[in-house]
Amino acid sequence: MEQLKEIAEKLKLLGDKTRLTMLTLLKEREWCVCEFVEIFDMSQPAISQHLRKLKSQGIVNESKRGQWVYYSLNVEDKPYIKAVLDEMPTSQEILSSFNKDINCVCE
Repeated sequence: MEQLKEIAEKLKLLGDKTRLTMLTLLKEREWCVCEFVEIFDMSQPAISQHLRKLKSQGIVNESKRGQWVYYSLNVEDKPYIKAVLDEMPTSQEILSSFNKDINCVCE
């Protein structure tokens, strides 16, 4: 039953459109917090809160480079999340829907 509870908690995070979109973007490459701020037109603290929730459940990895924090997907051991993400659109389709063409300004 503990495994069922753990999986339910992780899948609950995917119920939020912003987090699901973030994970879908992370399928293709790692992203910096500053890029997500630009894509979603949200504040840095709001973006960081979403990513903190994903990190706390082990769905994303975090790495710091200088003052910037980059996130990557960590779902190799979570086939149920991989299955959901396999059904999502490409990063290019998502960025087009936001009318965004992101070039990282973090460097």
